Amino acid sequence: MSTTAMRPRTDTKERLLSLAEERVLAKGFSATSIDELIAGVGITKSGFFYHFRDKNELARALLLRYLEQDRAVLEAIFQRGDDLHDDPLHGFLVGLKLFAEMLANLPEQHPGCIAASYCYQDQLFDREIRDLNAAGMLAWRQRFGERLQRIAEVYPPRHDVDLDALADMISTLVEGGLILGRALRDATILPRQILLYRDFIRAIFLGN
Repeated sequence: MSTTAMRPRTDTKERLLSLAEERVLAKGFSATSIDELIAGVGITKSGFFYHFRDKNELARALLLRYLEQDRAVLEAIFQRGDDLHDDPLHGFLVGLKLFAEMLANLPEQHPGCIAASYCYQDQLFDREIRDLNAAGMLAWRQRFGERLQRIAEVYPPRHDVDLDALADMISTLVEGGLILGRALRDATILPRQILLYRDFIRAIFLGN
């Protein structure tokens, strides 16, 4: 079958996932119905079930899509920091600055986090999805923990510090910043938190 012939089906699945992400972030997974998704995309119910066996399969696909986008964005940003500075600490500091700038330059306030939304309603999902979500969060710890370990080898910390906890801190700042920014309708909170984390990293490894 030609690529052209396949494209409408691919586009339909992507439109379903995009709309599902928007609705889940706005009101949660349980409150997002299959009927509203098929109405929003303009397909029949059989069209929905062509792409997803049930709502649980939609949840899995939505999470996998989110985690892949998350991985790609973070890798691109922090690789750019490495490209701009060979030193592991200063490359990381550049990456954090770029991350904060990206968040500050979003056309609208960050819509939220699918992974966090799933945690709040984890009773809705099977073990596979819960484990997948946990693995995505552990990937943040590993990604930043490895960077911090490389930094510590060159710049021994000025005080005893748990590098895994320090790696987890960026996750907690992002999720907390999203919640606080949304509650207060202040899109500057999250990027300011990232910059504060950047200052904290500098203080731990450089003492200034």
